[in-house]
Amino acid sequence: MVRVSLRAVRVDLQTNVPVLLLQEDLGDRRTLPIYIGTPEATAIAYAVQGVEVPRPLTHDLLANVIVALEAETTEVVITALEGSTYYAELHLQRSDGVATVSARPSDAVALAIRTGSPLFVDDELMEAEGVVLSEDELDDEDTAGIEDPEEAEEVVEEFIEFLDTIRPEDFSG
Repeated sequence: MVRVSLRAVRVDLQTNVPVLLLQEDLGDRRTLPIYIGTPEATAIAYAVQGVEVPRPLTHDLLANVIVALEAETTEVVITALEGSTYYAELHLQRSDGVATVSARPSDAVALAIRTGSPLFVDDELMEAEGVVLSEDELDDEDTAGIEDPEEAEEVVEEFIEFLDTIRPEDFSG
């Protein structure tokens, strides 16, 4: 497995679809781009920014349920790509052993950000789908980088404005 970090959540300007950029921590610094849904992108952006909401969002609820069941999320692994669908697993440590739960990568990353759990990508998947992006490509102004909190907050605000203006018809083919 290759350890990765969430490098950015951004909106692909050609498709208006949010994309996660998971970059390997060591080595070639390859990046795995994963297109995700708008609600999941918002949930991840909220977690990155530490946005407080009056009631738990779905991913907050899941994190709370895991704790209530006396388990701990030890890692999240992006495991496979079948067709155009990515797969992930949550690895949960319980007193009686490790439980592995299948998840969508966007949900798994949202949970990992909330719990501080490490992110991994399967070696073969990273080899097949990982790309090396230049710093310019990673730092485009449409990137919600997590390095600079003020800049990231502005991007989150722009993203929320985008969400407020988008209509279901925008996604019809």
